[in-house]
Amino acid sequence: MTTAHQQESEAAGADVGGGEAENLPLPEAPRSASAPSADGAARPLPARLSYGLAALTGFLYFLGFPGVDLWPISFFGLVPLIVALRGQTPGRAALLGWISGFVMTMTGFYWLLEMLRVFSGFPTILCIFFMAILCAYQAGRIALCGWLYGRAEARGWPGAVVFALAFVTSELVYPLLFPWYYGSSVHNAPVMGQVADLGGPYLVGLVLVAANLAIAELVKFRLDRALPRAAAPVAPGAPHPYRDAAPPGRGRPLNRAVLAVGVAAPALAAVYGVVRMRAVDAAAAAAEPIKIGIVQPNLALFDRRNAVKIHVNRTKELAKQGAGLVVWSEAGVPQAFRESAYKTEVQRSLTGRLGVPTVVGTVIHRLPADPNERGVSFNTALMAGEGGEILGRYDKQYLLAFGEYLPLGDTVPYLYTLSPNSGRFSPGTSLAPLEWDGHRLATMICYEDILPHFVNKLVAAGDPDLLVNLTNDAWFGDTTEPWIHLALAKMRAIEHRRYLVRATNSGVSAIVDPVGRVVVHSDTFKEQSLLGEARFMRARTVYGTVKDIPWYVAAVASVAMALFTRPERLRLRSAAR
Repeated sequence: MTTAHQQESEAAGADVGGGEAENLPLPEAPRSASAPSADGAARPLPARLSYGLAALTGFLYFLGFPGVDLWPISFFGLVPLIVALRGQTPGRAALLGWISGFVMTMTGFYWLLEMLRVFSGFPTILCIFFMAILCAYQAGRIALCGWLYGRAEARGWPGAVVFALAFVTSELVYPLLFPWYYGSSVHNAPVMGQVADLGGPYLVGLVLVAANLAIAELVKFRLDRALPRAAAPVAPGAPHPYRDAAPPGRGRPLNRAVLAVGVAAPALAAVYGVVRMRAVDAAAAAAEPIKIGIVQPNLALFDRRNAVKIHVNRTKELAKQGAGLVVWSEAGVPQAFRESAYKTEVQRSLTGRLGVPTVVGTVIHRLPADPNERGVSFNTALMAGEGGEILGRYDKQYLLAFGEYLPLGDTVPYLYTLSPNSGRFSPGTSLAPLEWDGHRLATMICYEDILPHFVNKLVAAGDPDLLVNLTNDAWFGDTTEPWIHLALAKMRAIEHRRYLVRATNSGVSAIVDPVGRVVVHSDTFKEQSLLGEARFMRARTVYGTVKDIPWYVAAVASVAMALFTRPERLRLRSAAR
């Protein structure tokens, strides 16, 4: 993203349904909105224990996620939450999900504090307060999962199926300022991520969820045998659910189907991964190679005086080393060019002296018709040919709130005086790739490379043979955020079986191959040049073709389960097994 400082200097010119699981109807009673769980009589754990388990999942989520990268934890990190959710009312289930999400985001997204300090200039204590508000909102994703689960389980739907659908629904539809996906936890185990070309990050996440559900099933089975039996869930404020209950007993039978799926899903994903990695590697070996150079200038956020010198000198060095294409970072050029004359101005002042095709990050400014009005600025990537001529342009479409614009800022301009470092950019509209020498480059700027639905659109619109991302993560300091960004972006290479080139201001710059392996990468907060090999590839994948349609169907099913009671015949059939 780019700052207002750059832009100004450069442009100088409650329970929703109320259907808790209390008062479950007797068999002879009319069907009610609160049907018995398919797993037997629900046994909600005591509130304090449930809250502790939810918080534990949040911390395990953080440990298994990119940044800390203890990825095996992702196979069991959700188990405490799944156990805690069983038998809870929808409101309590949503709260448990929120607790997990809040702990995860406050720990895993700790770098938000640095970003808020940079943008706002507010005291640290106030930034912590705003960070907590932001994390509280981001935690709503897992709260939504919990609420859908609580509603559907109370209506008699199988808990494992309900949780899986609720989980993917929450990842699909909940709007986030900083998106993330559970499936990215296994980015360092590429064999487990290859199913992304079938269903994107959602399918990778579901494979991990299946393993979690199987382990949770074993835990719940042991609890049912150890704890006293309870006939039904108890309303909040009622006596302890196990007080005056019958002695411990056999409980419900072990759900072997959940165990089978929990073992089979990761195993099949791994087998698929091995097979696909071999096939894709063979296709890559036969594809046209190219040496790609990346300039990582490590420019300070508000001091970019040496930017042109660094970029030009390092680009010339990379050209001498055999680079056939060089990529610069987001807004690497410290000046804005007039939209009416940017092609000639950029070539004359900059790209005409490079001697190698280059993707240039800059700002384009459109002057207003009325001199009393503000112009329009775009966060732009330009494709320059070997002679410096400008061959194409891409304007960033997904602007970062509070970084590149302020929500309601145009309506209430005074907001910009409260956050002076926030930019005032406008989004682009074209999905056309940057074309050069018979090749097409699908270009993404900043965090657009972590949006699977958007990259799907780019690939469908342009049929590119290379993915390119220009970004600047210096806002977050020397933290785990640059590594998290890279981990999330790696999925796009797998989903579309193309090489991904990432050029960043301060790291992590990298070239990622079509199976998600990092070919070469930079350090963070160091001025560096990278030279690595990529290959021009085109491929049709299942996910690229069907996109997110199956997941929206799953979301509809999840909402339907939350709203409608499971038919009696299905419950009886399940109980008979």
